[in-house]
Amino acid sequence: MPLAANVSATSKEFIFTARDFARIRAMIYERAGIALSEHKQDMVYGRLARRLRVIGVTTFTAYLDHLEHNHTSAEWEAFTNALTTNLTSFFREGHHFPVLAGFLKNRPPPIRIWCSASSTGEEPYSIAMTACEAYSSLNPPVRIIATDIDTNVLETAETGIYAIERLEKMPLPRIKRFFLKGNGNNEGSVRVRKELRDMVHFQQLNLLAPHWSIEGPFDSIFCRNVMIYFDKKSQLTILNRFAPLMKPDGLLFAGHSENFTNITDKFVLRGKTVYSLDSPVARAALTGTIK
Repeated sequence: MPLAANVSATSKEFIFTARDFARIRAMIYERAGIALSEHKQDMVYGRLARRLRVIGVTTFTAYLDHLEHNHTSAEWEAFTNALTTNLTSFFREGHHFPVLAGFLKNRPPPIRIWCSASSTGEEPYSIAMTACEAYSSLNPPVRIIATDIDTNVLETAETGIYAIERLEKMPLPRIKRFFLKGNGNNEGSVRVRKELRDMVHFQQLNLLAPHWSIEGPFDSIFCRNVMIYFDKKSQLTILNRFAPLMKPDGLLFAGHSENFTNITDKFVLRGKTVYSLDSPVARAALTGTIK
């Protein structure tokens, strides 16, 4: 059996064949809708080799056989978590948050927002901070549901504890208002204030699952920098499922490299990676382009 490109038997702890990689690509696509490209072979090896060591399996073939013959195994969750990318930061793609603030100021409360790829929590907490600033209150009438497929990152998000370096680009007044500084054993860390943590409800959700354990309507949905991991068919499925969960004049926020107008006609571009439903209500509310 030929080895996958750039992965050799002599330089790696485990033999990793082209067939192993093809099986992994098919399994993660079926499980989570993630379309792994050919150049991800080394990344896949590195992340899954840790799982082989943990459970004491000596070959990738045996590991994948175990998964395929144990569909309810807890290892499936570890497999999915290992292959999920969780790049995030506070106020990432910052142009969205002034748009959100203006949007919130003109909405009748209560307001519900869904952050559909929350990772370790920086995005939903950025949304919560924006809501507090928009309402000049630590208790705005805003509730945020934050979901992710990766249970490990959700555990981190729920604690709301981060290395202080994660805040290096944040203005000092915002840090003082929304974070508590650790001391003693927690020196070098900060924790999101309880008021913000209470605004956000974290739960596991697979965007490609046949059923979602959440209900609309939402005033806004954030789906940023996750669609790039899905193929066009999966992207269309997700967007078509978003549409009935949104209020007619709600907003959908996308990532900087994502273009939804090429995928579905249910949404129209309102500004830089900001969309609304293509509905009479949305068109009536549209008084100008969002910058």
